[in-house]
Amino acid sequence: MKNLALFVSLLAAIMMSCNTHEQNVATSFAQLAENRPASFASDDQMLDYIEKVHFNYMWEGAEPTSGLAPERIHLDGIYPSNDKHVVTTGGSGFGVAGILVAIDRGFIKRSEGVKRLTKIVDYLGKADRFHGVWSHWINGPTGKVVPFGKKDNGGDLVESCFMMQSLLCVREYFKNGNAEEKALAQKIDVLWRDMDFDWYRNGGKDVIYWHWSPEYGWEMNFPLEGYNECLIVYILAAASPTHSVPASCYHKGWARSGAITTSAAPYGHQLQLKHNGAEQGGGPLFWAHYSWIGLCPKGLKDRYADYWTAMKNHALANYEYCMDNPKGYAGYGSDCWGLTASYSTVGYAAHAPNHDLGVITPTAALSSFPYTPSQSMAALKGFWNKGLWIWGKYGFYDAFSMSDNWTLPRYLAIDQCTIAPMIENYRTGLLWKLFMNCPEVKEGLKKLDFTVSQ
Repeated sequence: MKNLALFVSLLAAIMMSCNTHEQNVATSFAQLAENRPASFASDDQMLDYIEKVHFNYMWEGAEPTSGLAPERIHLDGIYPSNDKHVVTTGGSGFGVAGILVAIDRGFIKRSEGVKRLTKIVDYLGKADRFHGVWSHWINGPTGKVVPFGKKDNGGDLVESCFMMQSLLCVREYFKNGNAEEKALAQKIDVLWRDMDFDWYRNGGKDVIYWHWSPEYGWEMNFPLEGYNECLIVYILAAASPTHSVPASCYHKGWARSGAITTSAAPYGHQLQLKHNGAEQGGGPLFWAHYSWIGLCPKGLKDRYADYWTAMKNHALANYEYCMDNPKGYAGYGSDCWGLTASYSTVGYAAHAPNHDLGVITPTAALSSFPYTPSQSMAALKGFWNKGLWIWGKYGFYDAFSMSDNWTLPRYLAIDQCTIAPMIENYRTGLLWKLFMNCPEVKEGLKKLDFTVSQ
């Protein structure tokens, strides 16, 4: 009896230990951000930490039914639009890329990542689609469209391409894996082939349109003409194995029959591509991030631009503008820069040199790491040194203003979820290698007369 009691005691201790371990694993990401280290042994260690914490928006922060990224997470619990249940297609696409980063870095187990990605892909296969294209917003619990605006209640091709860009990276990562991984890759291939890019030409025009609604048709009337964040749409449209578009759509539509080019060079940095209405300083920095989660600008050229130079110069112009600080805002400098679309003191705003409200958005500098590594590292350390004022469960808050002594404990998926993927592209080129290795992407680029060299 004495030995039996000892055995039961030991078994209980082992079970308690296992349960404690499971709890630690389940809460580790939340605790990671809340228990910030005092210092880091190296910049690499700091980047590991930053990637892991910001990836958590898509991991612990995911909407439970879909596994996708909520449009917004407000730690203050205030959701003015009552949209806590709404997930975002594009932001989730960036988050999917972040899951690959987490797997590759060992932040999560490969099997855990495959399980979550399979859940996401299965959900996307059942969610509302419009000629193979998802809506901008989706009701997480139901998979039904949530209108982004009255007439924007159907397919959003741009947001869907941000998602598919990352899903193709997932397909390439797992296509030669075990049976479960191969099944995941195959499911992604089905979703990819379902996207009817040709439909979004609005009756065969030489341009691609952003939206289509079964109720309002083409009334949103938003042709995709460059340059902005939407280049990936034309790359995927040309690459589609089932519903491809002719090269003329790219050259006549996106490139405006050559009118896409510019001689503008803010602070001596040639933009090469016309940032419509913003040539004097360049547009918001998300233009240099969203299409470039998978599409690699290094060595990428066409008749309009050298894309590595164009993206790098866009980031440098933004940095130089903040250094110049013509409006005299508090805090701007080499360790505090970055203008892009985010929350602000007046609501959501597309911050850029031509629309500067004194608001710094951390993702602007952090997602620019591939283009401006030293300047981005200085900004990272500058943001870090501001302490808990701009820091919470999912990393740096969306935005802050030192001039107005303003920030909110709030996050947006489209800002938070690009940070880990773009830092990883700077460090290893992981997502760039995966996407550029897609056979269809190679053919699509060739079809549009791009050249690729390393």
